Amino acid sequence: MSKRRKGARSRRGMQVVTLCISTSMVLVLLGLVVFFVLSARNLSAHMKEHLTVTVMLKDSVSANDAKRFCRDLYHRPYARNIDYISKEQAKREQMKELGSDPSEFLGFNPFPATLEIQLKADYANRDSLLWIAKEIRHDKRVSELSYMEDLMNRVNSNLRHVSIVLLVLAVLLTFVSFSLISNTVRLSVYSRRFLIHTMKLVGASWSFIRRPFLRQAVIVGIIAAIVAIAVLAAGVYGLYLSQPGVLEIVTWEVMALTAGSVLLFGIVITSFCAWLSVNKFLRMPARELYKI
Repeated sequence: MSKRRKGARSRRGMQVVTLCISTSMVLVLLGLVVFFVLSARNLSAHMKEHLTVTVMLKDSVSANDAKRFCRDLYHRPYARNIDYISKEQAKREQMKELGSDPSEFLGFNPFPATLEIQLKADYANRDSLLWIAKEIRHDKRVSELSYMEDLMNRVNSNLRHVSIVLLVLAVLLTFVSFSLISNTVRLSVYSRRFLIHTMKLVGASWSFIRRPFLRQAVIVGIIAAIVAIAVLAAGVYGLYLSQPGVLEIVTWEVMALTAGSVLLFGIVITSFCAWLSVNKFLRMPARELYKI
């Protein structure tokens, strides 16, 4: 009898370990999808905020007037950062690139003072740039304005396509992960179907019968989530070692939300699957237990 009990406990322990491992693997995949979705959002904002609108000022605009113009633009809701490049600074930069001073044979400095405006991510789109450019061009201190419209359109289009692909992948993976975890939990409950029936015969309530299964499912979900989070953290750390600049996109907020989502998925999916599986055997008559 004692050997039989030990064998049953050993099998039950192996089932729990198997459930933890399979659930961890599924949670790693779900965590990767959440991680890439959040990182794609940050990457989109990062790329948009580095698109530059170049404003060329008229030669009659003094340095003080240009700085006042900068202050005025800083109060606009779309401006994230503004760099003022004076005529002399522009000439020095061009001299480094050209290797000569154009003013020596032209007799004057041909380079205008410019403002390089970096927009907030929410305003780095075609519709917003149209009214922003129109507003800035109406200022009498502005001679010309330019920005890379084609590049901006390509960035927005590519990021939109990537977001759609990730969203579809997230939906499909959530469905697949639910099916895999459900089957694994169902097998674990299946091995104890006669115990469930025996408890029904002695008058135990359904909630009382479900309680230990749900408790075990929550524990398995937490353990599996911790393992999955550790695997994802190791991957992020390896990515950081090879590309330190990735922390501009993979922020602590992204990692915290990913870890929280994995933990939530682990607890909710395992608990819900256990609840469904136990209810299935609770509703099943005794004669059906021998046919499955």
